[in-house]
Amino acid sequence: MKLWPSTLLWRTFLLVAALMLLSMLAWFAIYSTYENGPRARQLTQLMESVTNLTRSALINAHPERRRELLRELSDREGIHVYAVKKDESVAPLPDRPLLADVLTELRQKLGPRTRMTLERNGERAVFVSFHIDDDEYWVALPSQRLERRIPWQWLGWGAAALSLSLAGAYLIMFRVTRPLKALSSAAAEIGRGKMPSPVEERGPGEISTLAHAFNQMTADLARLDSDRALILAGISHDLRTPLARLRMGIEMSGAEAAIREGMVTDVEEMDKTIDQFLDFARESSGEAVEQTDLKALLAELAAQYQRRGVAINCELAAVRPLSLRPRALRRAVANLIDNALYYAGSREPLTLSLRAEKNEIRIDVADRGPGIPAGEAERLKLPFTRLDAARGNASGAGLGLAIVERIARGHGGRLELLARPGGGLIARIAIPATAPAKSP
Repeated sequence: MKLWPSTLLWRTFLLVAALMLLSMLAWFAIYSTYENGPRARQLTQLMESVTNLTRSALINAHPERRRELLRELSDREGIHVYAVKKDESVAPLPDRPLLADVLTELRQKLGPRTRMTLERNGERAVFVSFHIDDDEYWVALPSQRLERRIPWQWLGWGAAALSLSLAGAYLIMFRVTRPLKALSSAAAEIGRGKMPSPVEERGPGEISTLAHAFNQMTADLARLDSDRALILAGISHDLRTPLARLRMGIEMSGAEAAIREGMVTDVEEMDKTIDQFLDFARESSGEAVEQTDLKALLAELAAQYQRRGVAINCELAAVRPLSLRPRALRRAVANLIDNALYYAGSREPLTLSLRAEKNEIRIDVADRGPGIPAGEAERLKLPFTRLDAARGNASGAGLGLAIVERIARGHGGRLELLARPGGGLIARIAIPATAPAKSP
């Protein structure tokens, strides 16, 4: 279990709270240290006065009135006077700086033979000795005279001040981290291929400047993406007409059948490449989100390939309807199937599977082709990237996997290229089962 929070808000709040508590404890220690001197002098004056008054009263009182005097001191002031006995038990003075200071000052004022203890013969009190001629006596004051009363009202005010300070620190950090959280969410949206709404440009100067720069960056990215899509669509559209004329000219050229077939194949390959450009330029977020039966969608797609003679084994588990962009997801799975057919051929049937696992929906297209080296899997997801070896896509534009990756991210998921046990490749689209794509 993590005891240290992961968010900036709570980390900073706990740090500020710890610093405030340490500061209060430090001030309390400083106050206690500097209070010992005045408190020791105050207690010394009290004990000196009581001892001197008691000693003077006993010396000057008539012998027959001394017992009555001692009784009155006990009843009114809680002061007791005892004669020191040889067999009495006197506990040593506790090792406390305050008591040591008090005893030092008492000896300076009452004489070096003055003793002090907090327990005598099992009785707890503040005992101070004095002498009358050669006789030694104890004057005992209630222990409450030495004890410090806890100022509960001051503790209450201190707790209230600490609570207000912590609440203020939380509000300050909340105002700082809220725009950062908004920026984080917007950046995540960009990572999923979406264009988020502009974040609020409010708060401290540094935060508002950051928000303004982020909004400017988002607008620039949107404009670049739009320009790229427009350029790709325009080029693709302009190439379609001359390709159609070329194909017609090839058919009417009267060339040998083998040469004509090769040229037609090249033209068809160019036409497929143009289709890839159009698919990559097309904004999948423009498609509305619909509640989709994914099992039925994949079964219908597999049936289309099976009608064309493609061997596909379907392992489609029932999953609950999800909010998806069905045409975009269908195009992504079709790209993976076409890619598997191109490189694995028809030596063994392909496997199309659907299942729910670990809070996500997984669509796998598995083949027995040559596969992809593990170190190249992430690179091949980038646009216009081809692998010269095994699955090199040498005749394509290198956009097939990039299109699938973009569609998967648009649904909050990911594309994985995994080695298949026994040889081959598993191309997996994983999308969250609890976080479907949002409407644009």
